[in-house]
Amino acid sequence: MRNVIYETVVLPAPSEKLFAMYLDPSTHASITGSPVLIGEESGSQFEAFGGMLTGTILQVVHSRLIVQSWRSSNFRTEDPESTLILAFTPEGAEGRIDLVHVDVPDHDYEGVTKGWDEYYWKPWRKYLESLGE
Repeated sequence: MRNVIYETVVLPAPSEKLFAMYLDPSTHASITGSPVLIGEESGSQFEAFGGMLTGTILQVVHSRLIVQSWRSSNFRTEDPESTLILAFTPEGAEGRIDLVHVDVPDHDYEGVTKGWDEYYWKPWRKYLESLGE
């Protein structure tokens, strides 16, 4: 059976800004507190947290959707890449991110699920608050 993580978060910034922040290496690093390699084009490599997360940008629909292959350093060699889908939608003056993360291995499912809140959503909210958003 395939593992799927579904999460929705609403952050205090327009969805277009959230989209741009995720794909900007400098801003992404400011949010997570760790250097990030990321690009806006299909085929761009992704690396975060000192190589703890790696992948490739598979598809970008400007301001709306990011699809990437994704793996954690906790994945085993035989584990296939997981697929991460981030959809960005306006929610009044704020932005909503709908996350669908498919094929996270059983042995890393709980860690990845908790990690989204701990390493992305909470720090992102704190970062936006520091900007006065």
